[in-house]
Amino acid sequence: MFKEYDVIVVGAGHAGCEAAAAAANMGSQTLLVTMNMQTIAQMSCNPAMGGIAKGQIVREIDALGGYSGIITDLSMIQFRMLNKSKGPAMWSPRAQNDRMLFSQKWREQLEQTSNLDFYQDMVNGLLIKGNHCTGVVTGMGHHIKAKAVVLTNGTFLNGIIHVGEKKFGGGRVAEKSATGITEQLVQLGFESDRLKTGTPPRVDGRSLNYSKMEEQKGDEEITGFSFSQTPTLKPNEQKSCWITYTSQQVHDILKTGFDRSPMFTGRIDGVGPRYCPSIEDKINRFAERNRHQLFVEPEGWNTIEIYVNGFSTSLPEEVQYEAIRMVPGFENVKMFRPGYAIEYDYFPPTQLKYSLETKLISNLYFAGQINGTTGYEEAACQGIMAGINAHLKINDKDPFILKRSEAYIGVLIDDLISKGTEEPYRMFTSRAEFRTLLRQDNADLRLTKRSYDLGLASAERMLQVKNKVTAVEKIISLLNEISLTPEETNDYLQRMNSAPLSQKQKVSQLLLRPDIHLSSLIKSIPVLNNALRKEKDITLEQSEIQIKYNVYIEKEKELVEKMGKLEDLVIPSNFNYSNITALSAEAKQKFIKVRPETLGQASRISGVNPSDVQILMVYMGR
Repeated sequence: MFKEYDVIVVGAGHAGCEAAAAAANMGSQTLLVTMNMQTIAQMSCNPAMGGIAKGQIVREIDALGGYSGIITDLSMIQFRMLNKSKGPAMWSPRAQNDRMLFSQKWREQLEQTSNLDFYQDMVNGLLIKGNHCTGVVTGMGHHIKAKAVVLTNGTFLNGIIHVGEKKFGGGRVAEKSATGITEQLVQLGFESDRLKTGTPPRVDGRSLNYSKMEEQKGDEEITGFSFSQTPTLKPNEQKSCWITYTSQQVHDILKTGFDRSPMFTGRIDGVGPRYCPSIEDKINRFAERNRHQLFVEPEGWNTIEIYVNGFSTSLPEEVQYEAIRMVPGFENVKMFRPGYAIEYDYFPPTQLKYSLETKLISNLYFAGQINGTTGYEEAACQGIMAGINAHLKINDKDPFILKRSEAYIGVLIDDLISKGTEEPYRMFTSRAEFRTLLRQDNADLRLTKRSYDLGLASAERMLQVKNKVTAVEKIISLLNEISLTPEETNDYLQRMNSAPLSQKQKVSQLLLRPDIHLSSLIKSIPVLNNALRKEKDITLEQSEIQIKYNVYIEKEKELVEKMGKLEDLVIPSNFNYSNITALSAEAKQKFIKVRPETLGQASRISGVNPSDVQILMVYMGR
């Protein structure tokens, strides 16, 4: 019934979809196995993509030839660029999406992808020969062979759902959990553990009083996520979100359910996400605060369903209902379904290589929540990297690795493999040492060429990047040449509350002022308007960023070069740490467990001191 595939991807969440698309688009005959064809790319939690650092990741996936950015643009109902008051290294795009349309567009995209087949079934085992993965075993008893397998099981591995004192098996509400894989992997020598995540109640938007809430509109300028020519919605078409707050009264009602909370009674073993805590965790940890912000988010264009962001909970249903009714605007709320917590198996990611291939079993790859991460964007970027590397491995090619200085994706994977995680890992801009280089606006310039060389990004994408580079160079050259006189400029500078000129000044020098922007200069000064009015906004913005932040960018590049010397010193895979008596006991233990591939990775392992790295360098020299 089944042919032998090049790559089998297990699970069709965000990681699985990107993995399957990448492997298939690179030429591998790929099979995507999912328990439910109707929930491909399901937005299990909030109907949104992007945000702080996550928006950068989506743009990096897009630059690599993935689909997350395109699907986000096709299904968005609101767009906002976060952190615009800060420097461009902090700007982060975020979209509110139509949940059903997002899933539909992903399925359409996958169905139009050559080399990709689908099968609906549970995978409950792997085919292992020696220390190689050779395929999967399904719940229907099928043995499907493949040269490589990518596991993207999300929250389904032995998933248990908790609502108050009730608990039942499930990977998502109304969907059964997956069994068999954890038990087999543990038997093979893998270490597994439990994590927990949660989701808030969904409510009927018709039962809310929005006049008691603060309206949050989308941006007037919509840049979107994809660097392709994917159409996005117009600013005046956007749906609003709304902001409201809990109160001490809400907190007091929630506390009445603490004695039945699975979090506080010990029924949940797994650790929850630190940066997306449940409402009961928030009022417990931050007892001094008498209110917490809630975001009231529509689930799509044509639905009345509302997502109550910030009210994630696993308290008893009646406690949830009584408490949420005390929130301004929710007095007459009707609940579609209660919030719940879900506990699931994951495998500490220190058991992986940088390619996301497991160290114990070759040709077996892990991506997404199975590696201890949380978030659609984190999952999707691991998926595309696992799909790329599975294809490369079976074609006897070197793995595709992104460094910390090249992408947020590189930071995420390095963090996971070097440090591991004991709680759901979430990406932040603060995790990246080189965030001035890793901006959302230049992801295409950083990564498209790498992807094109792999055969993933299209020739059209590559040409688009080349044209952008040429246009930016031309604009910067013009701005370095054109001088403005005080007569041309001082009226504008006065309006901007900026110091007037006493003599001619190059436009590029003027742009170094934090309160001066190229777009307003072009509108106000005829000579610039004549020279640049036909240029695209995206190239003008890129030119301005490169001029304004050139000093900082160059400093970071120098730092990258210095760090690169350490990064590129490869540690032999058979290196014997036991013989180095000068190493601290902790460093020796960590090195043996993690088996770092380079000195750079060794230096970032938790518990390893600079002196340990120096000792290691000396012994490697010998």
